[in-house]
Amino acid sequence: MIVGVPKESFDGEQRVALVPGNLAALQKLGVSVLLESGAGAAAGFPDALYADKGVSLAQSRAQVFAEADVVLRVRALAGNAASDVAALRQGQVLVGMLDALVEPAGIAAVAARGATAFALELVPRITRAQSMDVLSSMATVVGYKAVLIAADALPRMFPLLMTAGGTITPARVFVIGAGVAGLQAIATARRLGALVEAYDVRPAVKEQVESLGAKFVELPLETGDSQDKGGYARAMDEAFYRKQRETMARVVAGCDVVIATAAVPGKRAPVLITADMLAAMRPGSVIVDVAAEQGGNCEVTRAGERVVHGGVTVIGPVNTASAVPNPSSQMFGKNVSTFLALLVKAGALVVDLEDEIVRESLVTRGGEVVHTRVREALGLPQLVTA
Repeated sequence: MIVGVPKESFDGEQRVALVPGNLAALQKLGVSVLLESGAGAAAGFPDALYADKGVSLAQSRAQVFAEADVVLRVRALAGNAASDVAALRQGQVLVGMLDALVEPAGIAAVAARGATAFALELVPRITRAQSMDVLSSMATVVGYKAVLIAADALPRMFPLLMTAGGTITPARVFVIGAGVAGLQAIATARRLGALVEAYDVRPAVKEQVESLGAKFVELPLETGDSQDKGGYARAMDEAFYRKQRETMARVVAGCDVVIATAAVPGKRAPVLITADMLAAMRPGSVIVDVAAEQGGNCEVTRAGERVVHGGVTVIGPVNTASAVPNPSSQMFGKNVSTFLALLVKAGALVVDLEDEIVRESLVTRGGEVVHTRVREALGLPQLVTA
C-alpha cells in the first residue's frame, strides 16, 4: 500500500503530515511512502531526511495523487482546495483535518469523487484514542504560541523584577478556557513569570488550573451539564453567556493580558469579551483571541488581524499551530501514523465500523457523506442502514 504525502497547499501552512521519525512505524505495517519533494522543508524536514528512511520522492504533486492509495494531509480542504479534491479518485482514501463540521460542503465534494475520507478532528476523545487526538496536539502548540504573541505585543515585561533601578511588578494574565490550549497558555505564562488567573465553564478543571500555579476564577453561575462525554465544553444558552460576561468584566479589567481560548467543536465561539469590557482595561493591555477562526471570544476580534480598540490591542491569530511547524508536524505525524495503524492490516486498509474511532471519524464512503453530524450540517436526510 502506498501512502502519499503532498505539500500542504493552504496559504501560509508550514506543517507536513508525516515526519521522518514516523516512517519506521509505517514500514512495519507494510506501507511505503511517496512524498512530494519539498513537502517537509518549511517544517525543518528536508527531502534528504526522508530519503534516508527509504521514502520515494515524487517529481510532481500530480504523481502523489495518481499513485497513492492513501493521501495524508494536515488541512486538506482549507482554502482553495478544489484542484486537490478534483485529483481524488474512486476508492482513494483521504486522511487529515477536514473541517468537516465547519465547512461541510468540502466533505460533499470529496464524496462526489467517490473517495473515502477520515476527518481526524472527529476522532472521539476516549482513552484509547489519545495518541490520535490531533485537536489536543495542535492546541498544545496554540496555547504556547498565544502567550508568546501576547508577550511580544505587551509594552511591559511578564516577570517580577527587583533591581537597583526599582521594582517592576509582574504582568497579570487571565486565561479564558482551560482546555488543552488554555492549560498550555497557563503553563507558558507562569514560566515567563506572570501572575495567572483562569476560568472555565467546567468546574472540574479547577484542580488542573491550580496544579499549574494559577488561580481558578469561580463565577457564581449555574454551570449544569457543561461538558460532553468527550470532555469538551458544551455550548450554553445566550442567557448564560450574558451573565458570564457581566461577572467576568471585573477580572478582565484588572488584567494586562487576556488569552481567550473558549471554543466548542463545530460551533461558533461564544462572545465573552465585549467592547464595553475593553473600555475598562488599562491602555496597552493585550487580548490574544485564539478562537478567532471560529468567530472569536472578543466582540471586536477580526481573524488574522491586529485591532487597537480604546488603547487595547486585540490580536486574532489564525492557523497558529503552523507558526511553530516543527513540533506541530512531529505531533501530527505521530497522531496520523497511529491512526493508520488502526486501519492497516497486513499491508491493506480495513474499515472496521465496529471500532468507535473508525466509525466516528469516517465522513465519506461509496460516494456518500456517511457521518451523521456532517449530513445534518448539509441538510441531508439520515442514511438508512440495513
